[in-house]
Amino acid sequence: MDKIYRDQIKRASISVALNIAEGAGRFSKADKRNFYVVARGSLAECVAILDLLQSEEIISSEKYKTFYFKAEEISK
Repeated sequence: MDKIYRDQIKRASISVALNIAEGAGRFSKADKRNFYVVARGSLAECVAILDLLQSEEIISSEKYKTFYFKAEEISK
């Protein structure tokens, strides 16, 4: 995998985890929601990168599907 893709997906996936954690630590619903919205946006970024990786045949369709279904679960 290209270093640029690897770095970008690493940053986006870390952002997902950290924003979920920070949102869980907030008390007001508005604060929680804001962090969860950012986490979902970062998750969408991860999926977009996976789309590119699949279209460039860097990852297989099977691996893409596995990651995509995991992303769906996380977004719920």
